[in-house]
Amino acid sequence: MAINLTKIPVWNKITTVPYNILNRRVGKLIPLAKNIKRFFSLKEVIIVSLAIIISISAGVGTFLYLKKEVVVNDNGKQITVKTMKTTVKEVLEQNGISVNKDDYISQPLEAKLLKMKRNEIDIKRAVPVYVLADGQKTKLMTYKDTIRDALADSSITMLDSDRLDGSNLDDKIVKDMEITIVRVREEVVSEKTAIPFRVVSRANNSLDQGKERTIKEGKEGTREKLFRVVLEDGKEATRELLKDAVVFNPVDQIIEYGTVLNHKTSRGDVLRYRKILDMKSTAYTSSFEDTGKNPGHPQFGITYTGVKARKGIIAVDPKVIPLGTRVYVELPGGATDYGYAVAADIGSAVKGKLIDVYLDDSEQATKWGVKRVKVYILIN
Repeated sequence: MAINLTKIPVWNKITTVPYNILNRRVGKLIPLAKNIKRFFSLKEVIIVSLAIIISISAGVGTFLYLKKEVVVNDNGKQITVKTMKTTVKEVLEQNGISVNKDDYISQPLEAKLLKMKRNEIDIKRAVPVYVLADGQKTKLMTYKDTIRDALADSSITMLDSDRLDGSNLDDKIVKDMEITIVRVREEVVSEKTAIPFRVVSRANNSLDQGKERTIKEGKEGTREKLFRVVLEDGKEATRELLKDAVVFNPVDQIIEYGTVLNHKTSRGDVLRYRKILDMKSTAYTSSFEDTGKNPGHPQFGITYTGVKARKGIIAVDPKVIPLGTRVYVELPGGATDYGYAVAADIGSAVKGKLIDVYLDDSEQATKWGVKRVKVYILIN
C-alpha cells in the first residue's frame, strides 16, 4: 500500500520534523511493508499499514496543535515566527530579542502564548532625553511619544503654571533631545512706604524769640502698593500694579515758636521786649531848677501821671513812648545801666527820641549829661 505524501502539510523552518525528513522516513517504510507482506497475509498487512498511518497522523496533529504563530513588532520592525515555545519570554529569547527595563512591551514576559491564534507582541524602545529644571540636568529613559507623556511618566513634576522653553508639550520625543522647564510662580507682593508728616509752625506771642515747643507730635503715614509678580526660575519676569492706597494718613507735627524779643543785660537779667529804640537821654531831679517847684509846693516831686518821682521814673514824649510803658534803659560801653523804668512823666524839652531819667541827686544829674542809650520797650 502506497502513502500519498502530497497530502501531508508542508512545515516551515521552525517545525521540529521537516518535510524532507518525514518523506525519507515514509519512503523507507514502503520496502519494509513489502517484506512484511511475504510473512503476513494481505489483511494483516492492511491492518499494520493503517496503524502506521494513524501514528504518523497523530504526531502531525499534535505538532500542529502545539505550534503558535507570533508577530513581534520591535520598534517598528516586524517579524513573524512559528514556535513551540509557551511564553513571551521564551519566544523572544529564541529569536535573540532582549528587552530592557525602560522599554515598553505589550505583554508580560511570563504571559502564555495562545494556541491556534495569532500572538502579537509590541515593543517600544526607550531613548534618552535630558530635562533641565530647578538648576539640574536629569537624564530620562522613555519610550513615550510626546514630551507631555514622557514627563507624566517620570518623577519630574511640571505644574500647570510652568512652561517649556523652546518646545511644546505635544512635541515628539527625539533621542538625546533637551527639554527645558521654566518654573513659573505668581505671587502678590505688598510694598509699604512711609508718607512724611508735615511740620506746622505757628507763632506764640508769649514765648521768647529763639525758643520753640512741640504742641503735637507728628506721625508718618503709610502707603501700600500691591503688585502681581510673575517669577520665572526665581527671577522677576513681570510686575503689575493691583492697588495703590493710603493705609494711614500722616499726622502733622505742630510746633510753636516764640516771637517775644529778649535780651540779656549786663546785670544778667533777660529782658522780654517788643522793640528797641536808640535814643538820647538826659537826667533831672525834683529840684526847682528842673521842675520850677519848691519843696513846699503841693505838686513838688509829683510826676505828670501823679506818681511820686523816684529812681526808675523817666520823662518821655508820649508820641514816641506812651505813658505807663515799662522800659529798660541800657547804657553803652559796659557802663552801669539805668535799668528798669516806667514812662510816667513828660517835659517841655522832652521831644522825639529823647528821654529824661530821674535821679535823686542834682550832682549825679549834672554828671549824667547827655548819653546815647538803648531803650527796650518791655512786654508787660
